[in-house]
Amino acid sequence: MAEHGCLICAPLIAKTVCGMLDQMLLAEANGAHVIEFRLDHIVDFNPQIDLQTLLKARKLPAIVTYRPKWEGGEYEGDDKLRLDALQLAADLGAEFVDVELQVAADFVPALKGRKPSCCQIIVSNHNFQTTPSTEELGTLVATIQSTGADIVKFATTANNITDVANVFQILSRSQVPMISLVMGERGLISRILCPKFGGYLTFGSVDAGQESAPGQPTLLELKNIYQIEHLRRDTKVFGIIGNPVGHSKSPILHNAAFRQTKIDAVYVPFLVDNLEDFLRVFCLSDFAGFSVTIPHKESALKCCDEVESTAQAIGAVNTIIRRKSDGKLIGYNTDSDGAISAIEDALSKCTTTPLAGRLFVVIGAGGAGKALAFGAKRRGSRIVIANRNYERAKALANLVGGEALPLEALNNYCPESGMILANTTSVGMQPNITETPIAKEALRSYSLVFDAVYTPSVTQLLKEAAAAGTAVVGGLEMLIRQAAAQFELFTGYPVDERSYIPESVDWLELNMQYVNLQTGV
Repeated sequence: MAEHGCLICAPLIAKTVCGMLDQMLLAEANGAHVIEFRLDHIVDFNPQIDLQTLLKARKLPAIVTYRPKWEGGEYEGDDKLRLDALQLAADLGAEFVDVELQVAADFVPALKGRKPSCCQIIVSNHNFQTTPSTEELGTLVATIQSTGADIVKFATTANNITDVANVFQILSRSQVPMISLVMGERGLISRILCPKFGGYLTFGSVDAGQESAPGQPTLLELKNIYQIEHLRRDTKVFGIIGNPVGHSKSPILHNAAFRQTKIDAVYVPFLVDNLEDFLRVFCLSDFAGFSVTIPHKESALKCCDEVESTAQAIGAVNTIIRRKSDGKLIGYNTDSDGAISAIEDALSKCTTTPLAGRLFVVIGAGGAGKALAFGAKRRGSRIVIANRNYERAKALANLVGGEALPLEALNNYCPESGMILANTTSVGMQPNITETPIAKEALRSYSLVFDAVYTPSVTQLLKEAAAAGTAVVGGLEMLIRQAAAQFELFTGYPVDERSYIPESVDWLELNMQYVNLQTGV
């Protein structure tokens, strides 16, 4: 259980009783505090037999839910039979029974008159279209309370991540046990940060693909990545701002570093559509710092109160710190040194020729492209910018005193051998893993190919470059190096780049794939 008492509940949504019992064992093994029997998911459910089987087998406290179609569930039968099953669950000793607000006015008083004292009634409401204003949510909470609910529950839908702030505001002021969640990927932070704002319970699926609601993380993600059981009201919040952001491995890296250094902080993904709106709404000092990724690195420059000289010169910010003394937002760029140092280290293994004087071709003219171009320019390289939008390529080339190319011309661009190629676009990122920004025949002219994409860790571009006999550097190297620099900006504590990789099978496997590519194994 979280330090202030927030429970982690695993919803069980199997189609059979046997399948639900298997899910229950997995929930126990993965550290759930509570399980939820979603009776509406069971095909041919027999309350008299199946409820006894499920409740007798449980080792954890159980919520019994029998959700109708009109409230987002699977049940389509007679409502009286459904409510009778919930009554039976209470009679059989279920610790919690969840009933919808729409039928609570009649059901709750009847149940309270006969339920065991150990059974608590959750009255819930789900909004699958939007998140109401704080005033409307306050009215909703009062209405739920008026039914006699022991626990108030409401779930809304995030059309924008700023919607979550409305829910946090209601949750933090609540004087009654409350479960309040925002559905969808933009609402993920409501599920992770639930303990910080005083939530009674949050949900984590037993495994990926077994979610009971949109945007639900897994139990293991909540416990192992986000360390949700250790979050408190004064825990500092950091995170990565981007769109898309679900692929990011930064939460794994930064949360492991917080854990290693025993800093009371958590790092979460922020799926942001409008950066200015996000920073305006999430302005509390507890939201202490942010990583910034595609497509917000350039707009972040305008949103900061002050920008460090390197980031100002590059024209892109990948790190924002909220200064403790006055709350102002300070922008930095750790991409440039992170990527260039990784490229230099790889070059040193295969040649004695440094970057100075080399032709350095950058694919992409966005924030990451600017960081690579400026970093290479500072090392004395000659810069070429290739981009789908030729005007953007020319603009960046002019800034670094380089040459611009339309992207389609890159396949036939071979003025000399020994060039460096750096892809800073999202081409080749999951799910489009077979895509590559340049023909494989053109890669023979390059001594080294760098790809900023790290999901997958070994991209199609890197595979084809290695097959052409070219040295390669993956985006994982850049990610680790720039993240270590970010962590020092976040906390004031330096962290070794190599120790920054969490000791997990998945990451070791990714590293081995990368090593095998380099060595041709």
